Amino acid sequence: MIIHPCVDADAVAQFAATAVIEAAGAAIAARGVFHWALAGGTTPKRCYELLREADIDWPKVHIWFGDERCLPVGDAERNDLMADKALLNHVPIPPMQIHRMDAELGPEVAAKQYEALLAAVPVMDLILLGMGEDGHTASLFPGNPALEDQRLAVPVYNSPKPPLERVSMGYAVLNAARRCLIMVAGAGKADAISRIQNGTRLPVARVQGCEWLIDREAAGNRIV
Repeated sequence: MIIHPCVDADAVAQFAATAVIEAAGAAIAARGVFHWALAGGTTPKRCYELLREADIDWPKVHIWFGDERCLPVGDAERNDLMADKALLNHVPIPPMQIHRMDAELGPEVAAKQYEALLAAVPVMDLILLGMGEDGHTASLFPGNPALEDQRLAVPVYNSPKPPLERVSMGYAVLNAARRCLIMVAGAGKADAISRIQNGTRLPVARVQGCEWLIDREAAGNRIV
């Protein structure tokens, strides 16, 4: 594991925000475009808020989503609504470059549509991920059949957390990214981090070549 120890959740968010700025600058300089996949959750939200005034060439940014909940458009629990409020409503990214998961159509249809979009973009420049207390990431949960789905975007059924139906990027996309950051904060994550460090292959640990931003509480005071 490549670990960047952080004091607290704010430090995790600040590290991630700085990484986004750096990755965007490098991608736009090299290829004229920055493909960035967002995560849901409290710590990513703080990262997005920090980026509102960032020196990024926003019209050259394409936004993607690591997962989405199968809820109506505009539902308060959707990841894209959180991203809108925290960042996307505040920066000049063309709407056609914000690639939302149409999860309101159901897992299978939405996954098929998103896979078609992802197929046109071989590699994400940066993916942000979070981790749940059970070691899930995006909407890839322990023991769920979606873990073995090889498609670029996968339907998720019977989630252990509501709602039961979701859509997630698959490992084929997550493991191909130029850079991937996993943001982990809070004492509730300490057991999963310990298990991963001891070799347990929880879903988040199946993402290869990523960098871990772990705060003191999540680390159980072992690394900070």
